[in-house]
Amino acid sequence: MNSSTLIQKARTYCEQRGARFTPLRAKVYEILVDKHGPMGAYDMLDALKETESSAKPATVYRALDFLLDFGLIHRLESTNAFVACYHFGCHHPVQFLICDSCGDVAEIQSEGLKETLDNQAQENGFKVIKQTIEAHGLCAECQNAEVTSPKEHANEC
Repeated sequence: MNSSTLIQKARTYCEQRGARFTPLRAKVYEILVDKHGPMGAYDMLDALKETESSAKPATVYRALDFLLDFGLIHRLESTNAFVACYHFGCHHPVQFLICDSCGDVAEIQSEGLKETLDNQAQENGFKVIKQTIEAHGLCAECQNAEVTSPKEHANEC
């Protein structure tokens, strides 16, 4: 799905729930969609200032709060960054695979993980309201780069 279709889908989703998907909110969402990866609030502010010169940190944070509340984006707690959600409109447990080398983020749906967590929480008298799990490591591309780098350097001698 291209970004303009996704933005229109987000606009419709918000309007059906009685919320205004203002041009500024749409622009912040578009920046995240086009980024295809995590972005910090101040990086987002810099990107926003390219078209909205008067944008301030509070402007970005208000838009991010709105987008978070409506499930259009996710916040990565461990890196204090934000990523677009491409399947909003349904409450879903969120798991992220975060590459510590290149910063790539993949959102996954782990079969059985939510049920296991819910069962263990219930055994402890706890009810899970919201669940986000972040796993840090290396993506396939960075793993391959690690494997090939030593060989390349060995041939340099």
